[in-house]
Amino acid sequence: MAYPKAGADGVPARPHSPDVEIDVLDYWEKNHIFQETVTARKAENADEFVFYDGPPYANGLPHYGHLLAGYAKDVVPRYQTMRGRRVERRFGWTSHGLPAELDAEKQLGITAKSDIERMGVERFNEVCRTTVMRYTGEWRDYVNRQARWVDFDESVKTHDLDYMESVMWAFKTMWDKGLIYQGHSVSWYCAHCETPLANAESSGRIDGSDTHREVPGTTVVVGVRMDGGELLLVESEQPWALPGATAVAVHPDAEYTVVDNGGRRLVVAAERLDAHADLLRDGPVVTRRRGAELAGRAYTPLFDFSASAEGSHVVVADRSVDIGEGTGAVAVTPCFDERHHALATEEGIGRSYPVDSGGRYTDEVPPCAGAPVLESARAVLDLLEASGALWAGRSHTRSRPHCWRCGTQLLQQAIPTWFVAVTRLRTRMLELNERIRWTPEHVRDGQFGNWVRGAKDWNISRNRYWGAPIPVWVSDDPAHPRVDVYGSLDEIERDFGVRPRDLHRPHIDELTRPNPDDPSGRAVMRRVPEVLDCWFETGSMPFAQVHYPFAAAVERLALPDPVRG
Repeated sequence: MAYPKAGADGVPARPHSPDVEIDVLDYWEKNHIFQETVTARKAENADEFVFYDGPPYANGLPHYGHLLAGYAKDVVPRYQTMRGRRVERRFGWTSHGLPAELDAEKQLGITAKSDIERMGVERFNEVCRTTVMRYTGEWRDYVNRQARWVDFDESVKTHDLDYMESVMWAFKTMWDKGLIYQGHSVSWYCAHCETPLANAESSGRIDGSDTHREVPGTTVVVGVRMDGGELLLVESEQPWALPGATAVAVHPDAEYTVVDNGGRRLVVAAERLDAHADLLRDGPVVTRRRGAELAGRAYTPLFDFSASAEGSHVVVADRSVDIGEGTGAVAVTPCFDERHHALATEEGIGRSYPVDSGGRYTDEVPPCAGAPVLESARAVLDLLEASGALWAGRSHTRSRPHCWRCGTQLLQQAIPTWFVAVTRLRTRMLELNERIRWTPEHVRDGQFGNWVRGAKDWNISRNRYWGAPIPVWVSDDPAHPRVDVYGSLDEIERDFGVRPRDLHRPHIDELTRPNPDDPSGRAVMRRVPEVLDCWFETGSMPFAQVHYPFAAAVERLALPDPVRG
């Protein structure tokens, strides 16, 4: 077949470009032009240029952002091909995660995790499996119509067994290096999806969409009565969180004034006297104290139902308190704030976790039991007003993060999660970043460098169903503790006597065995219920797409960092 060109009649004065494009695309496809550029270079033993394309979700159609980035992703490999290099461009699909699950929920007409549990995880995951690849044909048409060269025939899917085994190997390898741990930490949490999200998923923009929205709220000032009768004024922009408060923090070096207010002594940061003149009513300053002098003083809980755990309801010193805002005193809510959770650990402050997996208050907060935490502000304000603890309140609007998939407002919630210890690798990551040739160059010290410098440990567990399982089995008897982590199908078959043909829930959850450390034989090893963040799987693509390290020897495996976009 000849390459499409003008016939005997010459070049038409007004060629119809769409027809010309279609003719060229047909010629490329029928003559396997893209494939020839790869096989010919391989036969010539040409140098290889490694290109990885972050796999998109196949249960949605491509949007403008995908198409725009697609042109950039085609230009560079095409240029390298023209320079004589062999450039494989294997396409792939992210087929696990919340996008697939939310689509399955829509297909099934359900809206909550409890609905999934009632119908059964097996049925739900089967719907995920059958719907997640729905738009692969449309994706192929779009990409081909862009005149972009990629290999669809050898495309990889993150829910393939081989791919999932490589992901399992990566988890086990990191575990063996001490880079995986489980901790009770505060993470951004979606109450609708009932799962934590990574910091990057709440940072602002995901796939070109702003995940932050303006939300109305109320700022309150409450008075907590310290031993001795003085009222320490505390300001909070989140009154709904106050039932979880177990301490009050002040800045140790700041000056706090005690003001006489009609016989009541109010304590506020000296720097904030003018800001709260309406509350203080020009009362005389009785005395002044440093924040460090207030630390250690006990106070009466705001609510009579508040738990009295050891070390709770005491004033503590914390240098992160901003005395330029509020009253200079902050309610410490370990359940709802990452910094407060860390402070509670450092200071031995009692912690309260009165929230369930659906983001609702538990029976530990009787007046709000069963109510969504973020919708409990009015009830909390009524309680504070009735007790006389509410001193002031005003409306405000703040930008708050929302779930990038379902749109629900996120809250910070303390839950047990699995982490990658990114902070342990930060110095090494910064060293390696200096060796990367970035285009444009400012990304090294700008966007990417700033991200590395501020990187936190990565929350990689999701309390969901359709995803690669966290390959950890633990003893169900605390008297005989044991943790087993698996990195291959062979290892699972060795211990359980069965070789899994499907690593998804509920099949993988059904694999149990007696705890070898329990001489009575009663303790059982059971898999932890979480699945991996689908971005952990997507980030494994460079090696998982070739089933590393289980497939035939790979001569060279190049692993660049897949920056999103």
